[in-house]
Amino acid sequence: MAELRGIAEHRKGILAIIMAAVFWSTGGVFVKLLPQDAYTILSYRSLLAALLFFVIFRRQVFQMNGWGWLNALFYCFLVLSFVVSTKMTTAANAILLQYTGTVWVLLAEPYFFKVKMERVNVVTIICCLLGMVILVYGDLGSGSMMGNLIAFLSGFLMAALYVGQRLNGPERQTGSIFWGNIMMAGIGLPWLLQSPVPTLAEAGMLAWLGIFQLGMGFVLFTYGLKRVLAIEASLLAMLEPMLNPLWVLIFYKEKPSSGAIIGGIIIILALVGRMVWLEWQKRNNRSG
Repeated sequence: MAELRGIAEHRKGILAIIMAAVFWSTGGVFVKLLPQDAYTILSYRSLLAALLFFVIFRRQVFQMNGWGWLNALFYCFLVLSFVVSTKMTTAANAILLQYTGTVWVLLAEPYFFKVKMERVNVVTIICCLLGMVILVYGDLGSGSMMGNLIAFLSGFLMAALYVGQRLNGPERQTGSIFWGNIMMAGIGLPWLLQSPVPTLAEAGMLAWLGIFQLGMGFVLFTYGLKRVLAIEASLLAMLEPMLNPLWVLIFYKEKPSSGAIIGGIIIILALVGRMVWLEWQKRNNRSG
């Protein structure tokens, strides 16, 4: 009976992570479709996400310390840079360049966590950098280059948030996301107040971005992470960078460049390959 219950919980965890990745992947298409500027979208989205967090987590969002506030800043500028870059460059470039943040994490881990820089991490870094160069090569000299640079910055901020959250206690991590959303809502408030009242369709898209894409995406991922292996969560979360450009292609008719497709495939294969290799190595060590 206990074993069956465990299997059921595992399946719930897998479903939750898949749903989280799908919710996250819709960010690009709605940011593209909405006529509002990036700061207005960010203010609406973060305000709604913060309200959802408060309703679900209550007192937990007030458990903060120095690292918590620093992580809130990292989060605030992470979501800012992602939405701004999505407005300025293709959705494919924005999400794939953000995922190169793994490179910075791998470079930071030996310093912050005293772990050895393994060969597989070096190979992953080289492959991700190669994919990044191929991805942006076709945009050299075009107006979207600034968007690519901001997307690259979002990858660095994602790594800073990941490292910062690991250095902080898990009981304070939710508070960082809550207050990061409050900060972002405040930064975008002047733009929000000057913008026209959204139409019903626009209000629906803004509500989706705040409540489901950002808020429920985090809640579902947190729920699933407690019920599945870390390798499973990491692999399932890779659905986000694959689905994000697909939704934009279907509903916004924005085609990623050939460089983005080739570079993106290299980046995703490098990240997935690293996770699979480390899991295989871990199982071999156990059996040995």
